[in-house]
Amino acid sequence: MTTTNQTISQSTGQTTDWNALDTETFRQTVRTFFEQNYPAEMRYPKTRLRWAEIKDWYMTLSKKGWIAPSWPQVHGGMGLSPEKLIVFIEEQERWGVGRAPDMGITMIGPLLIQYGSEEQQQKYLPKIIQGENIWCQGYSEPNAGSDLASLRTDAVEDGDDFIINGQKTWTTLAQDATHIFLLARTDKTVKKQEGISFLLADFTTPGITVRPIRNIAGHEEFCEVFFENVRVPKANLVGGLNQGWGIAKALLGFERIFLGSPKQSQYALSRVEEAAHALGLFGDQGFVDRYTQLQLDVADLSALYVRFVEQVKRGEKLGPDVSMLKVWAAETFSRLANLLVEITGGSGAVAGDIEVNGKKIDVLTSFYNARPATIYGGSSEIQRNILAASVLQLRS
Repeated sequence: MTTTNQTISQSTGQTTDWNALDTETFRQTVRTFFEQNYPAEMRYPKTRLRWAEIKDWYMTLSKKGWIAPSWPQVHGGMGLSPEKLIVFIEEQERWGVGRAPDMGITMIGPLLIQYGSEEQQQKYLPKIIQGENIWCQGYSEPNAGSDLASLRTDAVEDGDDFIINGQKTWTTLAQDATHIFLLARTDKTVKKQEGISFLLADFTTPGITVRPIRNIAGHEEFCEVFFENVRVPKANLVGGLNQGWGIAKALLGFERIFLGSPKQSQYALSRVEEAAHALGLFGDQGFVDRYTQLQLDVADLSALYVRFVEQVKRGEKLGPDVSMLKVWAAETFSRLANLLVEITGGSGAVAGDIEVNGKKIDVLTSFYNARPATIYGGSSEIQRNILAASVLQLRS
């Protein structure tokens, strides 16, 4: 089956070859659509939006043919090149478009396109596009987070099924999901990375329990998922028995480059600048020194991001050195969030908008968001180990 770069809008029936547009024309087209159609009250959400809150926007993009920008057109996507995909995501960030529960679009969809059987593609991909199936990711476990290969959830073959037992944790928005893709151990006699398989499960299957986890901000973005004698058909195995580790790594894709986007830090820097002007801190040399250093850190992050973006645009594979982008982005954001709380004093510990000399500023959201930023997508410690071993060739 051949693919093209053309997208057919479900609402208009019109076909567009987005990659034929020059970059600036494409950027302006996307920008105009977001500005005219994304609800103003949902811009820059302080928490991850739940499905009920953002379903209408998801369906708006679906009807326009824009819900899966990176997917080939034959599977209902826009077929964007890496360069155009980066523009699309940058414009979402610029306008403060909230993330829908998008694991189906960004992770399992592309994986099924690459590794799934034709039956799996036909069964699952259209329902992702149409918003019928909402997916979550079952990777982390209580004792297998950064060391994911130590996972203990197992899947035992039984006739035409696997029987799954175990637990997943930090599963984003599992309470809104209809399906989960997960890693499970299918062979305990081999090296830990070699005995893992990649499976798909429907949440209506008996034996699956989802329990939300309330975080320090009072939100329930993450969940625990328990599997007790859960029967999953062998037809739900993706990529072959014991091939899950390689498939899981394939899911990383553009993840680290987008986690390394400077937008989050740029936004936090603007909040620091707003608060500092309201408090008259630019007359304080100690503050100015710290602010200038962080301003330079954000500039360095932006330059580093552009370097990797250009690599993607050239169609080059990202190497292990992209880990330094993720580290620099997460830790710069964290330092900015800490400074914002510090300069606002006692008021900085108040949730929601606070008034700083007549200026309303949200302080704690950045602080809360910065806590997990150094952990998700691979902790800073793990990223540094990757850089030490794979880039600097250091050995203990």
